[in-house]
Amino acid sequence: MNKFKFQLKATNNKARTGFIETAHGTIQTPAFMPVGTRAAVKAMFPESVKSTGSDIILGNTYHLMLKPGAERIAKLGGLHKFMNWAGPILTDSGGFQVMSLSDLRKITEEGVEFRSHIDGSKHMLTPERSTEIQYLLGSTISMVFDECTPYPATFKQAKSSMELTSRWAERSRNSFVQRPGYAQFGIMQGGIYQELREKSASDLIELDFEGYAIGGLAVGEGQDIMFSILDYAPAFLPEDKPRYLMGVGKPSDIIGAVKRGVDMFDCVIPTRSGRNGQAFTKYGTVNIRNSKYADDNTPLEQDCPCPACANYSKAYLHHTVRVGEIIGSMLMTWHNIQYFQGLMSRIRAYIKEGRDFDFDC
Repeated sequence: MNKFKFQLKATNNKARTGFIETAHGTIQTPAFMPVGTRAAVKAMFPESVKSTGSDIILGNTYHLMLKPGAERIAKLGGLHKFMNWAGPILTDSGGFQVMSLSDLRKITEEGVEFRSHIDGSKHMLTPERSTEIQYLLGSTISMVFDECTPYPATFKQAKSSMELTSRWAERSRNSFVQRPGYAQFGIMQGGIYQELREKSASDLIELDFEGYAIGGLAVGEGQDIMFSILDYAPAFLPEDKPRYLMGVGKPSDIIGAVKRGVDMFDCVIPTRSGRNGQAFTKYGTVNIRNSKYADDNTPLEQDCPCPACANYSKAYLHHTVRVGEIIGSMLMTWHNIQYFQGLMSRIRAYIKEGRDFDFDC
């Protein structure tokens, strides 16, 4: 079995390209991870996701612990077998969803007690339980249980939240089962405060994680503030470990973050936008619901290899999306994931060639 290993192949200023070796295959970086929250990338077959150039997908601890349950998935052979995805899987720890989705939550030093947003049932999620769930799922990359610092937050609030995350990170690390080819990532918090971000990184580095995430961004602060934090935050993390910006994002967010030294991304934007009739193309975004496409017999995007562009017209996509046919969601989602993976491939090529990015979408 492969060891978990990150290797840089080229740099261009702060931008980096390389690969991550894992127990479930190789991830080219910078990498975009399609989101398969409930053991499915919405409106996509796993084989279709793979065909776009996706090396890794993301699942979610919170949702999978509620339905169908981590123990059940383990009995059925683990998440890879359960959802028919052989490649690497990263699982979020559930910390963000506990804060954003659940009702009547109570945060203590022990963890978070909450009621399910599905049926109101009571649950307790701790660093140890979150880590155990991800082990039962068979996650290639597990995330520590953290408190996602809200925006805006005062310095005092952000400091308290960051310190709690550091304590939870140590408990998560102590609970992690080391195996060749598997990894656990720490999550930097600290809000918009540079000294807190630096202290958070220092705390995590002492625990020697296989990789590190930058959390608490893309939570409403806006791109300018996010970039101002990314101007310094990645440099607080080790150069020889992957850096993951959680929940990002739009193409322009990804390009700007890569320029600042980030290696991994995930976001629901390409799948959610596809289901809602919005496509990302090299010409800009397209709202396929617009009536001007009703008689448009041209492809969504020239030279795109996805089935939506190779085999169907804008008029057909317009029709199927407008009348709610499932194939419309499937084709639009497929195109968007193809677009995002094409963007990542182009970014990697530019870094290898030492070229300045001359595109922003």
